[in-house]
Amino acid sequence: MTSMTRWNPLKTVSRMDPLATFEDMFRGLSTRPLWRELEATAPDMRIDVTENDKAFLVSAEIPGIDKNDIEISVEGNQVLISAEVKRESKKKDNEMDIYTERYYGKVFRSFSLPTELESTKADAHYENGILHLTLPKKHNGSVRKIVVS
Repeated sequence: MTSMTRWNPLKTVSRMDPLATFEDMFRGLSTRPLWRELEATAPDMRIDVTENDKAFLVSAEIPGIDKNDIEISVEGNQVLISAEVKRESKKKDNEMDIYTERYYGKVFRSFSLPTELESTKADAHYENGILHLTLPKKHNGSVRKIVVS
């Protein structure tokens, strides 16, 4: 088994070899292990929005979240969905993380819809990692058609 060593980008520079060219100092930088490049970044919250006569229907992928950690706010035609991904830490005393890709922290998604929404009649349901929102449209009185003369 090989031992892990910490990568030092200035190792070549610290030697200060007077015969090394400028290009040689940076040649070793590309040999850095790929897995160090991959950091846990916030995942995308992918959404689908459909519309019918009465409401907008939103489906948002938020896997691995407890439904109590999801917050939804609606103001006018603006919708904000935020959720907190919590990291479970059940390690023993002699264990340490070597490599981790799983994200933890807050994720959010904000978007606008074409019409005002009835926020008091909105409904949310979370099942199997998918958040389903029903956002009723606000009816602004009667619609009047104007004939062009």
